[in-house]
Amino acid sequence: MVKIRLKRFGAKRKPAYRVVVCPVTSPRQGRVLDSLGIYQPVNPSDEKIKIDMVKYNYWIERGAQPTDTVKSILKYNSTPQTSTKEG
Repeated sequence: MVKIRLKRFGAKRKPAYRVVVCPVTSPRQGRVLDSLGIYQPVNPSDEKIKIDMVKYNYWIERGAQPTDTVKSILKYNSTPQTSTKEG
């Protein structure tokens, strides 16, 4: 099973997170399959969330499950979740 979750990086008391796709069994700082974007909660500008929605939708279609934290972050994302399929 594959999850979409956060991977922490950044300085002490200034966290930043990468939104990544990784196996359920890998640790928080472990192996990742794909990086989808960045979440910076202490960024003073409005650009706190940068996620590639095409990649996100690709992994959702293949059965990846986002964590509750990622779901709540995506609610505040300014870009809508659109399907990449045409037809």
